[in-house]
Amino acid sequence: MEGILNKTIYKFSEKLEIIQTVVIAAIAFLVPTFLAKLITTVFGSGSTIASNSQIIVGSIVNTALVISAINLKGWKKIIGVVTMPSVSTVLGGYIFKTASPYMVFMIPAIWLGNFALIFAFKFLLLEKKHNYFLAGVVGIVVKVLIIFGFFELLKIFGVFPPKLVSNLQTAMGTTQLITATIGVIISYIVYKIELSNNNEN
Repeated sequence: MEGILNKTIYKFSEKLEIIQTVVIAAIAFLVPTFLAKLITTVFGSGSTIASNSQIIVGSIVNTALVISAINLKGWKKIIGVVTMPSVSTVLGGYIFKTASPYMVFMIPAIWLGNFALIFAFKFLLLEKKHNYFLAGVVGIVVKVLIIFGFFELLKIFGVFPPKLVSNLQTAMGTTQLITATIGVIISYIVYKIELSNNNEN
């Protein structure tokens, strides 16, 4: 009887994880396109909110990345969360607007940066049992260094038009730092709620 119960619980947890994977991957793909479009439509392309859509969308995506790192097992389930946001952002064209075609060159660095953030939590928090915020700080710093460093490298080779460099430099540096930090903080609240619920059960 106990063996049957354990198998049932295991199967249920597997299904729950699949649902989590699908939901988080959907958020990672849909948010950069549809939320950015919604913000632009509702508030207007020249509004303060629309001009800061990268911060709003980026914070949600980074939250999804950290929650995925903590809750999803196996890298196959996380690949979609790592790759989809940047592809969706470029295809949507609402966040970077006229600079969107040039963001194609940044996709590999963004994927690598997202992977670094997830790896920091999986390795430092889950495997090594270090403090949540240590994992967060390491993940944020490495992610920003990868993305900003790659941008600076491409800038040296003249990939980006001079008129776009200043805005993209901010987007690939300061904005990445802000959105990753917000994502880590929001995820911490979710993480503590999950821990509390697990302890109660």
